[in-house]
Amino acid sequence: MSHTYEEFVNIVRRLRRECPWDKEQTHESIRQHLIEEAYEVVDAIDSGNMEELKIELGDLFLHVVFHSIIAEESNKFTLEEVISHISEKLIRRHPHVFGSTMVNGQEDVKRNWERIKIEEGRNSAIDGIPTALPALVRALRLQERASKTGFDWEKKEECWEKVEEEIEEFKSASENNEEPSAVEEELGDLLFSIVNYARFMKINPEDALRKTNEKFIRRFQIIEKKLKEQGKDIQETSLEEMDRIWEDSKEKK
Repeated sequence: MSHTYEEFVNIVRRLRRECPWDKEQTHESIRQHLIEEAYEVVDAIDSGNMEELKIELGDLFLHVVFHSIIAEESNKFTLEEVISHISEKLIRRHPHVFGSTMVNGQEDVKRNWERIKIEEGRNSAIDGIPTALPALVRALRLQERASKTGFDWEKKEECWEKVEEEIEEFKSASENNEEPSAVEEELGDLLFSIVNYARFMKINPEDALRKTNEKFIRRFQIIEKKLKEQGKDIQETSLEEMDRIWEDSKEKK
């Protein structure tokens, strides 16, 4: 394992020195690639393809090493420091494994994790949630953090009542032709409340929406395929006919 790791790091170091493309890259120039690689890992997990997951994890690991080597060149930090820091943090935040703290299930573990983060110097329970996260994921993380302080509904029924309240406020704003910014704000409130209810139901809203997106793609492509088989142009096909094919695709799921 040690030899394989060292060999890989040396390969990346050599690319950084000798490859015209690699040696020109910066943290900023490849940050989007890092995000894309993370999503490709998620795609592999969703597909259940373990061979693909192995490959995508390697691509993601490449970015961790590459960013660390870029930082080394300007004496910011080293790859060894990255590994050392995460090792120390894992030990510190798992006192029930590496210390004498007693826990009774994963909820205790989560509470201890958040408490320790506050003790490490954070000013707020909701500090440290990346602004670049997809909005649904960020909303979920904000709600989870707030919940651990006791700021939460007691019952899912209360949470659903908030969803219904936000539906009515959004409907009112849109029907009364309020300013677009006001309608947008009400829609944001509605989405936030739905995410909160999903949390009570132990559903990750980002996962749920991603699966619905994929379902939409499959069904819409069935419409395209059927119309093509019939020699029809989709842009000249009525909504009623497309909807019939859509409903048929749902029945044949």
